Amino acid sequence: MATMNISLPEPLKEFVDEQVQEHGYSTSSEYVRTLIRKDQVQQAELRIVALMAEGLESGPAVAIDDAYWKAKREALQQKHPGQ
Repeated sequence: MATMNISLPEPLKEFVDEQVQEHGYSTSSEYVRTLIRKDQVQQAELRIVALMAEGLESGPAVAIDDAYWKAKREALQQKHPGQ
Protein backbone atom coordinates (compact mmCIF):
# COMPACT_ATOMS: atom_id res chain seq x y z
CA MET A 1 0.00 0.00 0.00
CA ALA A 2 1.34 3.45 -0.89
CA THR A 3 1.70 6.18 1.69
CA MET A 4 0.50 9.75 1.28
CA ASN A 5 1.10 12.50 3.80
CA ILE A 6 -1.30 15.42 3.94
CA SER A 7 -1.25 18.64 5.89
CA LEU A 8 -4.43 19.86 7.55
CA PRO A 9 -5.24 22.98 9.49
CA GLU A 10 -5.88 22.15 13.14
CA PRO A 11 -9.70 22.51 12.90
CA LEU A 12 -9.81 19.96 10.05
CA LYS A 13 -7.53 17.56 11.91
CA GLU A 14 -9.79 17.84 14.97
CA PHE A 15 -12.81 17.13 12.77
CA VAL A 16 -11.15 14.03 11.30
CA ASP A 17 -10.20 12.82 14.77
CA GLU A 18 -13.82 13.29 15.92
CA GLN A 19 -15.13 11.33 12.92
CA VAL A 20 -12.70 8.52 13.61
CA GLN A 21 -13.86 8.27 17.22
CA GLU A 22 -17.59 8.77 16.60
CA HIS A 23 -17.90 6.38 13.67
CA GLY A 24 -15.60 3.60 14.77
CA TYR A 25 -12.79 4.00 12.26
CA SER A 26 -9.56 2.46 13.45
CA THR A 27 -7.39 5.25 12.03
CA SER A 28 -7.66 8.56 10.25
CA SER A 29 -6.31 6.78 7.16
CA GLU A 30 -9.31 4.45 7.20
CA TYR A 31 -11.62 7.45 7.41
CA VAL A 32 -9.90 9.18 4.48
CA ARG A 33 -9.98 5.98 2.39
CA THR A 34 -13.72 5.75 3.04
CA LEU A 35 -14.21 9.34 1.89
CA ILE A 36 -12.21 8.69 -1.28
CA ARG A 37 -14.21 5.54 -2.05
CA LYS A 38 -17.48 7.45 -1.57
CA ASP A 39 -16.20 10.13 -3.94
CA GLN A 40 -15.29 7.46 -6.51
CA VAL A 41 -18.84 6.10 -6.36
CA GLN A 42 -20.30 9.60 -6.66
CA GLN A 43 -18.12 10.37 -9.69
CA ALA A 44 -19.17 7.10 -11.34
CA GLU A 45 -22.83 7.90 -10.70
CA LEU A 46 -22.39 11.37 -12.22
CA ARG A 47 -20.75 9.78 -15.27
CA ILE A 48 -23.66 7.37 -15.67
CA VAL A 49 -26.15 10.24 -15.47
CA ALA A 50 -24.17 12.17 -18.09
CA LEU A 51 -24.08 9.14 -20.39
CA MET A 52 -27.82 8.61 -19.95
CA ALA A 53 -28.50 12.26 -20.81
CA GLU A 54 -26.24 11.94 -23.85
CA GLY A 55 -28.16 8.87 -24.95
CA LEU A 56 -31.51 10.58 -24.53
CA GLU A 57 -30.30 13.52 -26.60
CA SER A 58 -28.72 11.37 -29.32
CA GLY A 59 -31.83 11.03 -31.42
CA PRO A 60 -34.89 8.88 -31.73
CA ALA A 61 -34.94 5.48 -30.08
CA VAL A 62 -34.23 2.40 -32.17
CA ALA A 63 -35.78 -0.93 -31.30
CA ILE A 64 -33.06 -3.48 -30.60
CA ASP A 65 -34.69 -6.76 -31.47
CA ASP A 66 -33.96 -9.84 -33.58
CA ALA A 67 -34.67 -7.93 -36.80
CA TYR A 68 -32.17 -5.22 -35.81
CA TRP A 69 -29.40 -7.78 -35.18
CA LYS A 70 -30.25 -9.67 -38.38
CA ALA A 71 -29.87 -6.47 -40.39
CA LYS A 72 -26.56 -5.71 -38.64
CA ARG A 73 -25.23 -9.20 -39.43
CA GLU A 74 -26.32 -8.92 -43.08
CA ALA A 75 -24.66 -5.50 -43.40
CA LEU A 76 -21.42 -6.87 -41.95
CA GLN A 77 -21.52 -9.90 -44.23
CA GLN A 78 -21.96 -7.62 -47.26
CA LYS A 79 -19.12 -5.39 -46.09
CA HIS A 80 -16.83 -8.36 -45.33
CA PRO A 81 -17.89 -11.26 -47.58
CA GLY A 82 -16.43 -14.67 -46.87
CA GLN A 83 -15.58 -13.98 -43.22
